[in-house]
Amino acid sequence: MAAGLKWRLDVRRLAFGVITLLLFPVSALHAQNPAIDELKGKIFDAHMAQQMFAGGLKYCDELDGKSFYYQMRNRILNLEEFAHSMENLVKAQVFNPATKRPWTLEDARKRWEEVKKQAEEDKQKCELIRSLPELEKRLEELQQRAAASDKAAPDKSEKKE
Repeated sequence: MAAGLKWRLDVRRLAFGVITLLLFPVSALHAQNPAIDELKGKIFDAHMAQQMFAGGLKYCDELDGKSFYYQMRNRILNLEEFAHSMENLVKAQVFNPATKRPWTLEDARKRWEEVKKQAEEDKQKCELIRSLPELEKRLEELQQRAAASDKAAPDKSEKKE
């Protein structure tokens, strides 16, 4: 089951990578201003996060940096509770399948750093996804302004001649 899920995620990442590579040359042909390009990049990132983080989206209200999304169980875990669980695994010397030996303090510290980082990343993904409507609105406004200034520029050059 886990191998199938990993394979699907790898295929999905590959597909998005190919799409990105295909879109890059097309966008390079259109001279845009840097603000529009930056917004398009953020919007693309938000759409990618939406796709890749689909299971965790329903938990975004709770992903505030104090918890993280645990994909294998499709639930969120509180960092404090997770730290206590890690301490208990070390004390009980429970077998760690990743290292093929009982949990050690070093293993627990490494895992703790990973989940703290994941909690922050999950928070950032949710914030980015929440900002998507505003980003799209700003992009539309910038594109309208750019189109209006492009139309005005030929008029000025015609008057000079």
